[in-house]
Amino acid sequence: MFQTESYKGSLEDKYNSVSKQLDALLTGEEDFIANLANASALLSQFLPEVNWVGFYLNKDEGLVLGPFQGLPACVRIPVGKGVCGTAVAKNQTMLVDDVHQFPGHIACDATSRSEIVIPIRKDGTIIAILDIDSPVLARFSLEEKVLLERFVQTLEKHL
Repeated sequence: MFQTESYKGSLEDKYNSVSKQLDALLTGEEDFIANLANASALLSQFLPEVNWVGFYLNKDEGLVLGPFQGLPACVRIPVGKGVCGTAVAKNQTMLVDDVHQFPGHIACDATSRSEIVIPIRKDGTIIAILDIDSPVLARFSLEEKVLLERFVQTLEKHL
């Protein structure tokens, strides 16, 4: 595996490589939780300047903590609440440069400053979300948003 800082090439090349690694890692495995666990571990190793990478599962009319890398997190998030719940309610990726400016932000880790949340779909229905936090303001670019959405598309093929 590679770290982003040492890998030569464009940002798109880096993300294409990690998406290929994810595809190879998950090929042949059908367990939902195992695949999410490996995806969070891979992204945690790949992404610099992040302090939490993980998943929330869409169940019981809300989001329930799934596999992750980072400090202990909020266990349940209602749909429509915080960045994660808003992503589900709006059915779209949420890119937040400063979580402290986001109305209703749920602070699971006080060191988090920016966040990206991407819905994960199966048959058109949101079944989970990918949540990535960073201690750096405006850590995630619009280009990275598109590339992380492609990463999620690779993941969706294995769910």
